[in-house]
Amino acid sequence: MFTTRPELAGTHGMVASTHWLASATGMAVLEDGGNAFDAAVAAGFVLQIAEPHLCGPAGQVPGIFVTATDRTPRVLAGQGVSPAAATPEYFANLGLDLIPGSGLLPATVPGAWDGWLLLLRDHGTKSLREVLGYAISYARNGIPLVSRVGDTIRAVRDLFTGHWPTSAALWLPDGKPAEGLHRNPALADTWERLVAEAESVSGREAQIDAGRRAWSQGFVAEAIDAFSRKAFRDDSGRDHAGLLTGEDLAGWEATYEDALQVDFGDWGLVKMGAWTQGPALLQQARLLDGLRDELSYVDGIPTERTVHLAVEAAKLAFADREAWYGDSPDVPIDLLISREYAETRRALITEEASAELRPGGPSPRLPAILEKLRGLESGSGATGEPTVGPLGETRGDTVHIDVVDAAGNMISVTPSGGWLQSSPTIPELGFCLDSRGQMFWLEQGLPNSLAPRKRPRITLSPSMGLRDGEPVLAFGTPGGDQQDQWQLCFWLAHTLGGLNLQESIDSPAWHTTAFPSSFYPRSWTPRELVVESRLGQSTMDALAARGHDVVDAGPWSLGRLSAVSRDGDGLLRAAANARGMQGYAAGR
Repeated sequence: MFTTRPELAGTHGMVASTHWLASATGMAVLEDGGNAFDAAVAAGFVLQIAEPHLCGPAGQVPGIFVTATDRTPRVLAGQGVSPAAATPEYFANLGLDLIPGSGLLPATVPGAWDGWLLLLRDHGTKSLREVLGYAISYARNGIPLVSRVGDTIRAVRDLFTGHWPTSAALWLPDGKPAEGLHRNPALADTWERLVAEAESVSGREAQIDAGRRAWSQGFVAEAIDAFSRKAFRDDSGRDHAGLLTGEDLAGWEATYEDALQVDFGDWGLVKMGAWTQGPALLQQARLLDGLRDELSYVDGIPTERTVHLAVEAAKLAFADREAWYGDSPDVPIDLLISREYAETRRALITEEASAELRPGGPSPRLPAILEKLRGLESGSGATGEPTVGPLGETRGDTVHIDVVDAAGNMISVTPSGGWLQSSPTIPELGFCLDSRGQMFWLEQGLPNSLAPRKRPRITLSPSMGLRDGEPVLAFGTPGGDQQDQWQLCFWLAHTLGGLNLQESIDSPAWHTTAFPSSFYPRSWTPRELVVESRLGQSTMDALAARGHDVVDAGPWSLGRLSAVSRDGDGLLRAAANARGMQGYAAGR
């Protein structure tokens, strides 16, 4: 864990992310006079080339941030909407009861480019060329691929060679999975052309806006439109063309939104709105706040009762997620995160592990298909979200970045989507589309039901913590549905267990799969509890005795958390995940 004080000569800030090259890039930008937002944008683009199995140029970027002059947390809403042609009737005519997790059908409007550039324009100081240059260099000259990229390509090799030839050309050179130093010249060309078109006008902000138009109304949108008219295999087992059009891209822009905040004494927790799963962390924290006297850590390890109560709180919160969350105007979010509602829900937590999905609130409704999906296993081939498997093995997931600078600018972002295995590569652009649309339900009448030009309820869920009303902490993790469970592990360890940032990240983690997955084929396993074995055998045995189906995921396997903080005295800290030996925290 790194620590420094802004008053020290040469202090710039802290960067923590899921890949060492992104953290190094962010620090290079800070040391070159950039602020936290410049650093986050540059790091985000590098992650698109460094972790292409976890995020890509056509993905999305949701974030929470504060500026040095405005301490009210705001949301960066960089998640695109469904195509205008994405109607439930269209999918019904295809004979589908779930949206596939791969291919062209689940694509939403790419949100990452416009989201990053909106943030850069309004809160950064650097030019588009300055922040994008690092990623362009890696794409042109090569970047060392982590072994997990090769593992991912091997998992979908037959799909690439048999059905997605453009992906095979990029990711199976000479018929072998890409490894070592990998180049993506087509992506470098795309980025350089975007910069060149941006620089056809004068002024930093005008150039950034020109770069946004070159994507959504120019050659990128044209290429996406043309490619989406072709049919490719997806994990329904059939070939389908896409629905995304250039008009869809031209009609959408990233925006800012108000954040949600819940206070617990001197601590406050900030999340995004109910079009994400973020409020589930607020609900879990509310439930457990009334059980504080029963929660404890011993030598940095949570007690058995702490884990049990946290898991049961998660089941209740995520049942509400399934019944109530979505990009819908009538989500009763004020009720769901209220202290009074938590008190009524807390009474449902008993000494035994629950096997029920129990949403609360006024007349909750769950998807009718859920019982059919219980215990369903994902097939081979196209994998949808490459998230954590039922045994806790990390097949990949997404990425995360936290940055704080000496002035007090702070941001937590969780970019994702556009994974190399999610959709066939568009050859002239050097990247593929996302598959976030798989998160919609085709059944109508639900908050997360599919509708044209609507955002899917995403799992991406950055976080911010306040102390006495002052933003002091930015944190998050990849991990699909597990994000707001692993972040709960961190939050409890830090705010209740008194562990520092690195100790809180390193503390043994857990999660349950006792609610529907957000990813195709949307399975769930009542009572399953996945834990790191460092909890201790006696704790695992006691949890099993309560009725939990305990799965030992090994000692260091769950979560890819990172965090940065800035206390009231201006002391800066950063920490990153040791699991996988890939995350990195840096500061000066």
